[in-house]
Amino acid sequence: MTKYLISFPSAAMRVSEEDLPAVADAARKVVREAKAAGVYVFGGGINVAVAPQRVAADGTVTSGTYPQTERLDGGFCVLELPTREAAVRWAAKLAAACRCAQELREFGYDAES
Repeated sequence: MTKYLISFPSAAMRVSEEDLPAVADAARKVVREAKAAGVYVFGGGINVAVAPQRVAADGTVTSGTYPQTERLDGGFCVLELPTREAAVRWAAKLAAACRCAQELREFGYDAES
């Protein structure tokens, strides 16, 4: 089976403060459904309160990010699914729950992962 990343940037979710609890409940319901179906790998949201760091091969730590990932935020989940069509169906469920379109990406196959 293939692992898929389903994600969205924070700016895509335009939900009022009063609607946030309902959105969170709906998203958690989809996550529970994915877990019950045995397709959930992991997920969460990027904690923007914690500054990113780059770590070099020698262990040197540099504050900040690569320029192209400077605004990496939002929520994501990884599901392991039999087909891209199944991934699209799950992405649609998450889009409905989160009230915003989701990006769908496929991980490359690696026998060790």
